[in-house]
Amino acid sequence: MRLTSSKWIGRKWRPRLATVVVAILILVMALPLVGLFFFRLYENQLIRQTEAELIAQGAAIAAIYAQDVRDAGIAPDKLGASMQQAGGNASRSANPDLYRPIEPQLDLASDYVLPTRPAAVTATADPAFAAIGIRLSGILDATQKTTLAGFRLLDPTGVVIAGRGEVGQSLGDVEEVREALAGRYASALRLRIPDQPAPPLYSVSRGTKVRVFVALPVAVDGRVAGVVYVSRTPNNIMKHLYGERGKVTLAAIAILGGTLLIGLVFLRTVSRPIYALIDRTKRIAAGDREAIRPLDHHGTYEMAELSAAFLDMAEKLQARSDSIQTFATHVSHELKSPLTAIQGAAELLRDSGSAMDDTERRRFSNNIVTDAGRLNLLVRRLLDLARAENLAPSGESTSIGAALALLPVDNRLAVRVEAGGDLALRISAENAAIVLANLIDNSARHGATQVSVTAASAGSKAAIQVSDDGAGISPSNRTRIFEPFFTTRRDSGGTGMGLGIVLALLKAHDGMIALVDSERGTRFEIILPVA
Repeated sequence: MRLTSSKWIGRKWRPRLATVVVAILILVMALPLVGLFFFRLYENQLIRQTEAELIAQGAAIAAIYAQDVRDAGIAPDKLGASMQQAGGNASRSANPDLYRPIEPQLDLASDYVLPTRPAAVTATADPAFAAIGIRLSGILDATQKTTLAGFRLLDPTGVVIAGRGEVGQSLGDVEEVREALAGRYASALRLRIPDQPAPPLYSVSRGTKVRVFVALPVAVDGRVAGVVYVSRTPNNIMKHLYGERGKVTLAAIAILGGTLLIGLVFLRTVSRPIYALIDRTKRIAAGDREAIRPLDHHGTYEMAELSAAFLDMAEKLQARSDSIQTFATHVSHELKSPLTAIQGAAELLRDSGSAMDDTERRRFSNNIVTDAGRLNLLVRRLLDLARAENLAPSGESTSIGAALALLPVDNRLAVRVEAGGDLALRISAENAAIVLANLIDNSARHGATQVSVTAASAGSKAAIQVSDDGAGISPSNRTRIFEPFFTTRRDSGGTGMGLGIVLALLKAHDGMIALVDSERGTRFEIILPVA
């Protein structure tokens, strides 16, 4: 049963090329938007950066505050917890030359975001610490204007002694402040309540909803003299993008334009030539010979190569179809004549055989035998031609001398190798012998007494000249000698298949044969690859 192309390929669903292109273009346009979600990695870095900046600013304020506490001569019993007891840095603070770095600890991805900071409660500050707070208020205000951070300076009990709006109130119950009052550095992420609604673009960011709080204990003589409590909203890439929304819009337009340009280029260089080639295929399959021509636009080198290979295949298939049709016509004509003669003679013998004498019956019987023999010969030659056309190269090699050695001695003429008898040819000895046997037999049947063979190599090819001294071929027949069933010796049993078999054998071995001009007789030139 003949399988259609759809059965060979199968009915599995496959996307159209246009669908794949559109999906790719949408993906290209979506990549910048998808990338916004990966900005959270960058936002975490911004959190760490903000914490590090707050630590640096708080350390500077803490150093000034500690010096003021020392200068004020505040009694040790008014200071807070021991830094050493709290696991702090008493031993290191005894030696001010040692480095005491504090590394950022917050992680937006893993740290729990605490609720908004609890409100301060009413309290009373020690007058000595309150006086220091008053002196440092100007420094804190000036620093806040530049750094945009919120500063609160707390005494050893957690009461705010400097900082806007909450002076004289206690923050001692705030978690990170309690840690600092105990002598340990603490930081926290807390929910941020903005002063005004955030732009819609901020909804994709987590970093815009938090505020970083840093509580840095101030050590004086190994004890907690107070806490520098600093907070700031981290820098946010969404805010930057919103501020640059004009440029972002232009970038989006550029991305859209670039995507459309990619789509147009793909459509012209890939999609359109493919659809044109599909249309050509359908037209050729429907028998439209005009469709066997190059595409108007190939787009890419690979598409041009594919189109050329397809057209080459279509031309070969069309030529083979024409050859089969012509061959079938010749075969039917060649077989019809002997079959008609056999049928006529058999009918005469059947209907009038009893009235014939022995001579007449023998004549008709001989005609039947002769025509049957011709049919048998035609069938054998057709089989030889079919084998030659479907022959696959064996990879063997031989020489002119080795091939001639396989042929029986022909007493009708002499065969002489003039040059190149040992040249190795890429063809088996048996097939080379068939080629030479057909040419030598043709020469003998056309009155030749001598055949000369000359071989010479030219690069990867070999040129073999086969010449005879026979009657030659008339100009009117020179163009038809390789046609199947063409012969000038039909009356003497010629089938016209010999040269067709030779041509098919040579083509199967990447070779060729041609009739060339000669001063006398006939000369064929054979081209074969060198082994």
